[in-house]
Amino acid sequence: MALTTPTATPASLGAATAEAAALLATDPAAARRLAEQILRLAPQDPRPQLILASALRRTGEPARALAILQPLARAWPRAALTQYELGLAFAAHGQEVPALAALRQAVGLNRELAEAWRALGDLLFAAGDLGGAEAAFAEHARAAVQDPALKPAANAVFEGRLANAERALRTHLTPRPHDPAALQMLGELLLRQGRPADAEALLARTLDLEPGRDGARFALAEALFRQQKGAEAAAHAERLVALAPSDAAYRNLLAACLGLLGEDAHVLALYEALAADFPRQPRIWLNYGHALRTVGRRADAVAAYKRCIGLAPELGDAYWSLANLKVGALEDADVAAMRRQLERPDLAAPDRLHLQFALGKALEDRGDDADAFAHYAEGAALRRADAGYDPEDTTRLARRSQALLTAGFFTERAGGGDPSDAPIFVVGLPRAGSTLVEQILASHSAVEGTMELPHIGLIARGLDTADAPYPEALAALDPQTRTALGQLYLERALPHRKLGRARFVDKMPNNFQHIGLIQLILPNARIVDVRRHPLGCGFSAFKQHFAQGQAFSYDLSDLGRYYADYVGLMRHLDRALPGRIHRVIYEDLVADTEGEVGRLLAYCGLPFEPACLDFHRNDRAVRTVSSEQVRQPIFRDGVDQWRRFEPWLGPLKAALGETLETWRD
Repeated sequence: MALTTPTATPASLGAATAEAAALLATDPAAARRLAEQILRLAPQDPRPQLILASALRRTGEPARALAILQPLARAWPRAALTQYELGLAFAAHGQEVPALAALRQAVGLNRELAEAWRALGDLLFAAGDLGGAEAAFAEHARAAVQDPALKPAANAVFEGRLANAERALRTHLTPRPHDPAALQMLGELLLRQGRPADAEALLARTLDLEPGRDGARFALAEALFRQQKGAEAAAHAERLVALAPSDAAYRNLLAACLGLLGEDAHVLALYEALAADFPRQPRIWLNYGHALRTVGRRADAVAAYKRCIGLAPELGDAYWSLANLKVGALEDADVAAMRRQLERPDLAAPDRLHLQFALGKALEDRGDDADAFAHYAEGAALRRADAGYDPEDTTRLARRSQALLTAGFFTERAGGGDPSDAPIFVVGLPRAGSTLVEQILASHSAVEGTMELPHIGLIARGLDTADAPYPEALAALDPQTRTALGQLYLERALPHRKLGRARFVDKMPNNFQHIGLIQLILPNARIVDVRRHPLGCGFSAFKQHFAQGQAFSYDLSDLGRYYADYVGLMRHLDRALPGRIHRVIYEDLVADTEGEVGRLLAYCGLPFEPACLDFHRNDRAVRTVSSEQVRQPIFRDGVDQWRRFEPWLGPLKAALGETLETWRD
């Protein structure tokens, strides 16, 4: 629109101003030219002044934008949009303190200014204030909901009234099942409630209806990630990063998804760039440390964790990450610092939990066993309170599996399943030595180590329905379905097989619960059960805070019962499938490494290779808490380390019962 003095009227000026404002998002240079025309005719009008300043900021001239905005903000101190633009201009000019002040004033003047909350959150995140950033992002999510019909649900989510929000959203969707905004909100709510599978379905529907909803795509990627569907999650995250290459949340999620796929070089590159762009953000350094530890760069990982602690001394996860290196990375100064943090009444519950476990490890390394156990127990109690674990569920599953999976059951279902002998499943309990066995196997030229793959568990979950619960649903699988499921597993495992070797290891410990499924869909796969003394294995699991899963491990009685259920199920399967499962006793592997390795390789149909005895020289990425231990020769002195803590293991012994004596059988 061209403006000239003879034709300019208030109406035409208003129309031109509206057009200039609309151009800001798509063509800020054109918006600038039009705003300058308007100002020649109406130099005192604050609206084109604001548009011109915004256009200058967007075209890389924040200093000129500030020259307009600062006097404008003084003249109109209660104009929220002016304060918002002022904050963005200060930020673009590298002036963090006045930028934060202006953005806080903007949201104070207008709490519904969603983009100001987003900008404030981004600035706080870059400044290292994770709590402040999360609060601002929560306000942004609330304010971004413009539909009056959805506003009560948005407010309920913000206030933590999740059940009320879910009821309101479902009521709204009943007559409007194709409302993408409501579907996205409900999907995000289910994700927040820990229901990623349900969230996935709703968020996928949202994107079918409106593919451009980046918020829904981000939530869908997170829902897929939480279910360990790395390839699918990464595809969505990559699309988001392509749209917004500087967005920290998108890049961080992409790195996490690629980590599930073993794309370690790409993960490291992402975190190196994030650490350079956000050097004051402790969570970035924490995640960077995790990536460095995975590829064996221990010294660099320690430095990253220490940098994280320097930025956020209260961040318990960083101390726990140092403790989790299992090789004495915590020093006396760290012990003193952790004690100081635990004295704080305002310490967040997750930080308190991590610090209890980390301090326990540091004290154990110093020989202070009573105090170490006390801190382990405190941490475990905090974790157990939120775990939602019912030991009866595990016992029922074991008993139902034993009732179903008889020798006759398998004889009647001979045939079917994919014939591949590529998978080697390493099962058992966590902290039993499964990572060591995986490292030995992965040192063979014909075997690739992958990670704890989720795919067998996901297939089992998919078979569990109200009409045909798992494991009873296995009885109805015909040969064609069994073959298809075996092929599905192999297809899902393929992205993790980077080296093209003939065999690969899947070391998800909990797969012992699904040996019946494995036998039906992959009858030629090898199954290796790694077992350790129940008190050694139990105590080692009890003092470990796992990133996810293993909810049974935070109570000694739960642990004993779980171990007994495991041994009982494996004993039954040995009878139903004689010779099918190879057992490695950890203590025997330590005492006679060469003999046990030879028997393991023979069971897998592999020729002996000396590299399997030099497993600690293997520089492959290792993603479990034993990563540093398996990069050293076998440590024989650690086999009986649990005996130092035997005085406190009474509940574990009682729950084990006769299994304490018969666990080797």
